[in-house]
Amino acid sequence: MMASNWNNCGVCDYRQVTKPSVVWCSECDEGLCGDCKEHHSISKSSRNHETVSIAEYQKLPKEILQIATVCKIHSEKYELYCGKHDCPCCKKCVKSHNDCKGLTDINEIIKTVKTSNAFYEIEETVLEVAENIERIKTNRENNFTSLEKQRREIEEEIKQTRTKINRHLDGLQNDLLKELKAAEEKENNKIQKLLTDLKTKEIEITEFKDNIANFKQHASKLQAFLAIKHFETDISGAEKFIHSIIKSEATNRANISCQFTKSLAQITSSVQKFGEINVSSDPFNLSIKKRKQKQAQIMVTMPSNNINDMTLTLQKRINTELSNVHGCSLLPDGKMVFSCFGQHKIKVFKSDGSEDFVMNDIKRTLDVVYIGDNSIAVTSGGFKQINLIDTKNKKIKKTVNVNSCNSGAAYKDGHLIYCADEKGLQKISLNDESITNVINTKLSNFSYVTTLGDKLFYTHRDNNSVTCCNYHGTILWTFCDTSVLALPNGISVDNDCNVFVLGYKTNNMVVISPDGKHFRQLLSREDGLNGPKVLHYDTSTNKLLVANYNNTAFLYDVK
Repeated sequence: MMASNWNNCGVCDYRQVTKPSVVWCSECDEGLCGDCKEHHSISKSSRNHETVSIAEYQKLPKEILQIATVCKIHSEKYELYCGKHDCPCCKKCVKSHNDCKGLTDINEIIKTVKTSNAFYEIEETVLEVAENIERIKTNRENNFTSLEKQRREIEEEIKQTRTKINRHLDGLQNDLLKELKAAEEKENNKIQKLLTDLKTKEIEITEFKDNIANFKQHASKLQAFLAIKHFETDISGAEKFIHSIIKSEATNRANISCQFTKSLAQITSSVQKFGEINVSSDPFNLSIKKRKQKQAQIMVTMPSNNINDMTLTLQKRINTELSNVHGCSLLPDGKMVFSCFGQHKIKVFKSDGSEDFVMNDIKRTLDVVYIGDNSIAVTSGGFKQINLIDTKNKKIKKTVNVNSCNSGAAYKDGHLIYCADEKGLQKISLNDESITNVINTKLSNFSYVTTLGDKLFYTHRDNNSVTCCNYHGTILWTFCDTSVLALPNGISVDNDCNVFVLGYKTNNMVVISPDGKHFRQLLSREDGLNGPKVLHYDTSTNKLLVANYNNTAFLYDVK
C-alpha cells in the first residue's frame, strides 16, 4: 500500500465529496483541503501534526512517496518497532512478535529522527559521494590534460630525434663525399705525373727520331758508324724508362667504389619503424573520502541512552603509586596502562588491579592509546616523537617522528589522531607515516582527543571548552560552562556518542549529550576525584577507567 492520493482531500473523499487538497499530513497519510486543514489544526488528535503544502510534498522523490506508512497486512498505522526483525509493527502484528524482546514505541524512535546521528550520516555520505564524484571527474580531466601534454612532448622528441639522425647522417654523407673526392684527386695526381713524365720522354724520342733521320741522310758513313753507339745508349735509356713504368704498375687501371657500412645499410631493411607508441595504465592513488560502514539504517537506529538514566558502579580502586599521570587506557585483555609524564615511564596493571610490569626511560610519556597487535602508542609532549610500544615483549618497537608537539591521542583505522598544540589536530598514518591536518585551530598544551564514527571530540584548557567536529574540520558543537567544567582534560566517548570529560579544576567528571546541549555531573570530589587528569571508556565492555593526577585510579561499570 502506498501513500494516499494527494490530489484530493482525503476527508472530503470519505464523504464522497471531491475537493483538491492544499496540504499533506504525513501522520494522517492524506491530503487536506482548506476547510479540513483548519479543522485538522485545531482538533485535539491532530493539532500537533506537521503538514506541508502539496506543491512541496510533490517535490519528494517518487520512491519516497510510495513508501507504505501503514501495515501492508492489517492496513493499520505502525505503532511499534521490532529491533530483532528490523521492521515496524502495527498493534495486530504484535501477536507474531510475542517472543521478541525490545519492542519499542515507534514514536520514540522517529521523534528525533531528522536530527539523529543516522540522518546526519546519510547527509554526510551523500555529500561525500558527490565530492568523490567531483574528485574522480577532476582526476579524469587532469588525465585529459596530461595525455595532451605527453603527446606534445613525444611529438617534439620524435622531431628532435629525426633532426639528430638527419644531422648525423648528413655528417657521415659529407665525410664520405670528401673521402671520395680525395681518392679521386689522389689517383688523378698519379696519372697526371706519369703523363707529364711521358710527355717529356716523348719530346726526347721525337728529337732522337729527327736526329737519326738527319744522320742517315747527311752524315758520312764513318760518322754514322760512330754515332750508332751513342744512339744505342740513348735508346737503351728510353727502353729502361718504359720497362720501369710497366714494372711499377703505374699503368694499372684505377677504380673507385664505395662499400656502405653494414649497420647503415640495415636501416632500410631491418629498421621498419621509427619508434613505438606504448600506452600504460599506472595505478593512481586517488584519495577519496570513505566513511566507516554504518552499523544500522535509520529504521534500526534505536533511541540513544539518556544521560539522566546513566549509572556508574565502582568495580575497583587502583593505587597507581604514580605522580604526574597524563594518560591511561584499558587494553583488550582487561589490563590497565598508565603513563607518568614526570617519571618518563609507563605502568601496566592486571585486570585484578595488581601490578604487571613497568617500562622506564621512555623520555616523556604523555597520553597512551591502544593501536592493536598488543601495541600502544605513547605521545611525548614537546619531544616531537611518538613511541610505539609492544606490551607483550615490553619494548619500544618503533619511534615515529612528527613535526609538532603531541599530547592527547586517539586511534582509528590505522591512523593516530593527536593534539598538535599550535598546529591544531593532526592525523598520522602508522603505515607510511604521512601526516595530514584535520583542523588548524590552535590548541592548548595537554589537550585531549577522542573519536567515534566520523566525529572527533577534543578539549581546550585555555578556553575551558569541549568541541565536537567531523574529519573535514567542520565544528558541530562546542560546550563551555566554567561553572560546570573548568580546565577540561581527559575525554572519552561511549557507543551512543555521550561524551565523558574530566574537569581538573572542578574535580569532577561530566557527561555531555551527543548534541552538546545537555550535561550531567557523574563524579565529583566526594567520589575520590582529586585533580582528575585522564580517562578511557572501553566501548566493547562499557568499562570506564578514570585516573587522578597522583596515586589513584578508578574502574567503573557503566549502564
